[in-house]
Amino acid sequence: MKEQSRYVSLILTLLCMGSLLTTVTWYLLDNNVELYKPPPQKKGPGKLSDVCKGCREVIDKVKENYSQPWKRQEDNSQKLRARLRSKCNGFDKAIITQVNTPVGSKLVYDGERKRNLKVTKEIFSTFAKEHPFATKALRTCAVVGNGGILNDSKCGKSIDSAEFVMRCNLPPLKNGYEKHVGIKTDLVTANPSILLQKYGALNGRRRPFVESLQTYGNSLLVLPAFSYAFNTPVSMRAVYTIEDFNSPARPVFFNPGYLLNLTAFWSSEGLKAGRLSTGLIMTSIALEICDNVELYGFWPFSNHPYDYYSLSNHYYDDLKAKAVHAMPAEFNILLQLHRQGVLKLHLGSCSPLKR
Repeated sequence: MKEQSRYVSLILTLLCMGSLLTTVTWYLLDNNVELYKPPPQKKGPGKLSDVCKGCREVIDKVKENYSQPWKRQEDNSQKLRARLRSKCNGFDKAIITQVNTPVGSKLVYDGERKRNLKVTKEIFSTFAKEHPFATKALRTCAVVGNGGILNDSKCGKSIDSAEFVMRCNLPPLKNGYEKHVGIKTDLVTANPSILLQKYGALNGRRRPFVESLQTYGNSLLVLPAFSYAFNTPVSMRAVYTIEDFNSPARPVFFNPGYLLNLTAFWSSEGLKAGRLSTGLIMTSIALEICDNVELYGFWPFSNHPYDYYSLSNHYYDDLKAKAVHAMPAEFNILLQLHRQGVLKLHLGSCSPLKR
């Protein structure tokens, strides 16, 4: 029995350390860039004993490298934007439009590359008439993840002050969350799994879905209709539901060709992942269309960086991310860009606005 207990303990330790290995390795390779100093944190309810073995050391290393003033590096920003536009061109191709995807085009599903779909007149009629982004680069963009680190962050005003706010997977914004996550939304994504689980795949009563969109006003609603074949019918029903109920939401579709190119791009930058998370996709688009990009709610660990208390996976629930996403590895990429002054990553609470 003791031997079995030791074996289970060893397995749990290896799992924890395995998920953090990329973080440890990256920090050992590069520790010479200045970072933004976070504001003081409120003491949390957790205990240090809640931190898994080895995790505290990794979190402390993150804090050590996140303790210097952050400064935007224009040269680094322009170089990355140029590479993204050259390889992916999200400005014109991230969203399917009637300009970049005419009738008769063949869409290859980015999650099922052996499957494709010919664009009919009916499908074509659901496409945006032109690309949805401003013709000039936006001054500031906030990309808001759904991490539990946003709880008690008081980042709502900071997020809402951005010129363009991007959110992921129809997160709740009211009932007390406003203070910490804000309310302004210019773009929000909707994973079809949400439509299936919460709204019965829109096969029955559809009003609850439309009412849930009221929070986001006339924001762009981005659907991955052509990532997998089973996403297409429910995404189309979402579009028709919005039209039937005269909702102000503006449904658009991710371009699967863009997503394939974006995956290849980040792979060339050292990220090896089965599929990119919505957060990294949104960040990539923001880096092309915005001069200044700030991230909130991105933290892949189950303990708070300053008080080590336990965090829920999302600020509104504790459902775990799918295994296909390499969250710690993606976080390394984002933190590296922060260190290079390309984007600003917020960890912990937000200080009062000084704009």
